[in-house]
Amino acid sequence: MASTTKGQRDSVAYVGAQSPLPQSRELGENIPAPTQTTQISPFSKSWPYFVAGATGGMTAAILTAPLDVLKTRLQSDFYQSQLRAARAAAGNVRLGPMRSAAYHLTETIHILRDVYRIEGGRALFKGLGPNLIGVIPARSINFYVYPMSKRTFSEWTGLGPTSPVIHLASAVTAGIATGTATNPIWLVKTRLQLDKNNAARKGDVGARRYRNSWDCIRQVLRDEGPRGFFKGLSASYLGVTESTLQWVMYEELKRRLRLREEHLVASGRERTWWDNTVNWTGNAMGAGAAKGLAAILTYPHEVARTRLRQAPMADGRPKYTGLVQCFKLVWKEEGFIGLYGGLTPHLMRTIPSAVIMFGMYEGILSLLGAKS
Repeated sequence: MASTTKGQRDSVAYVGAQSPLPQSRELGENIPAPTQTTQISPFSKSWPYFVAGATGGMTAAILTAPLDVLKTRLQSDFYQSQLRAARAAAGNVRLGPMRSAAYHLTETIHILRDVYRIEGGRALFKGLGPNLIGVIPARSINFYVYPMSKRTFSEWTGLGPTSPVIHLASAVTAGIATGTATNPIWLVKTRLQLDKNNAARKGDVGARRYRNSWDCIRQVLRDEGPRGFFKGLSASYLGVTESTLQWVMYEELKRRLRLREEHLVASGRERTWWDNTVNWTGNAMGAGAAKGLAAILTYPHEVARTRLRQAPMADGRPKYTGLVQCFKLVWKEEGFIGLYGGLTPHLMRTIPSAVIMFGMYEGILSLLGAKS
């Protein structure tokens, strides 16, 4: 083979300088291939959080749908009017906290039984379609924004992602984003569920105000304007305290479980059945405990949110015009116990829902190779 001339070598050297590709080893030059650093977007591996949140939320919503129907009924003032009628029948005597709680628990069981007996099994899943339409994006947004916020706030502040301050800020951000984006969906769902219940109670299908979801959207837009879809948003923002408490407590429980596991490994002792149980179910049970405590501490916002989303009265005016006015009116008409209407089925629904949802969330993230 003919030897390479100087001009050819210069030409090849020039081309090699312009090209990111390594030069040919036929030139006899030992030049390493240049390394290209490609910055990976933080969103490139974010899709598992959408999938995990949506799947967990959807499964939990389907399994606990009957209790959601029951909770909405008990939170509304239709149920509270029945409670006031019972008080009037008893001589207009205000029931004490214990008697009110006992009446509430008994009524909860009776309503659940009567819904199945009078309206059939399908009635236990009223509103499931709109509920899923709301739950899937809500859980996707919440479970996506929270870990992304942890990453972002950690980079901005220099604090570690396990810092309680990062957990707090991330939970607040996720709650506000979720509440704002999904409030119109929950408003339509609440209106339709209460509308069906009212018509069934009167025994007159013609008493229904809304034929379907689209008709509800059309009427709200016509009568209340675009702002009508965001009624109850102030209560949703107040409800951010619940999701914030839940996330912070959940993260702390997870930290303690990790420390327990590390100590167990370091000790070298043989695992017991309890150790294995905690290892497999600890996160899910922690989620249920965190949700239960957070729900009890912040429950009145749930009642206010349902009342604010109710349809206007017959004269077209809303009974509840704002968050503070709603709290005052409920307290005046129904007392302290009115702020906790529907708490029993709410806890019966949200605690197992949190166990299912967070359990599936952690499991799916593990399967997809994403960090919790």
